[in-house]
Amino acid sequence: MPKTRVLGISYENVTLEEAVEDVMSLAANRRLGQAAYVVTPNPEISEACIKDERLAKAIAEANYIVPDGIGVIIASKIIGSPLKERVGGFDLATALLPQIAEQGLRLYLLGAKPGVAEKAAENIRKRFPKIRITGTQDGYFQSEKLVVDAISNAGADIVFVALGSPKQEYFMAKYRDILPANLLMGIGGSLDVFAGVAKRAPNIFIWLNLEWFYRLLCQPWRFARMLKLPKYLLGALSDRFIKQSRRKKDI
Repeated sequence: MPKTRVLGISYENVTLEEAVEDVMSLAANRRLGQAAYVVTPNPEISEACIKDERLAKAIAEANYIVPDGIGVIIASKIIGSPLKERVGGFDLATALLPQIAEQGLRLYLLGAKPGVAEKAAENIRKRFPKIRITGTQDGYFQSEKLVVDAISNAGADIVFVALGSPKQEYFMAKYRDILPANLLMGIGGSLDVFAGVAKRAPNIFIWLNLEWFYRLLCQPWRFARMLKLPKYLLGALSDRFIKQSRRKKDI
């Protein structure tokens, strides 16, 4: 699998279609007694890794890392190692659902507010009648052990983990050896969209890679978080400058 390193994180350099094929391959079998896990870092998560060693370690140890956010794609171009395309967690999860249904794999939904995972499961079943969703659990639990036991007893092959970052990355890294599932995948706030309690940006914003701007319009409180993007891109410019300086010294 080709990888491209962008500001400390090694991403799979794949299209969405290629990512679906790769992830389904990971979901087919349990390897070395561990569940494989998938993470989808965006610039905000990448910046958080600088101060959060546990998060950085959890992401580095993931089996599959894809870029969620146009900022990562822009940064990859700035440093001269362009990634093929953005592969968002929601897009990847959505594209996986028909494959999961077709192959008869068992899916568990973990995360979001009470009632959201159940509604998401209901909507997913309407869209894919053959899909096997063996259980749901909201993200407001007190005992991780009880949740791990519930997932294990459900016999899930795949677990969609929608706890938000960094909690979902912590969870997957911590329990990959214990959960009997083949695959764990962090999907952020995707269950809210599947449940219909949150709306995806209109297609025009998605096509123009302006989904972040739509979110800002709908949720102005995100502005402070959005300020991390310029800092992230400045980091990419700095990385490019350092690499160019080293090349000149080597000549």
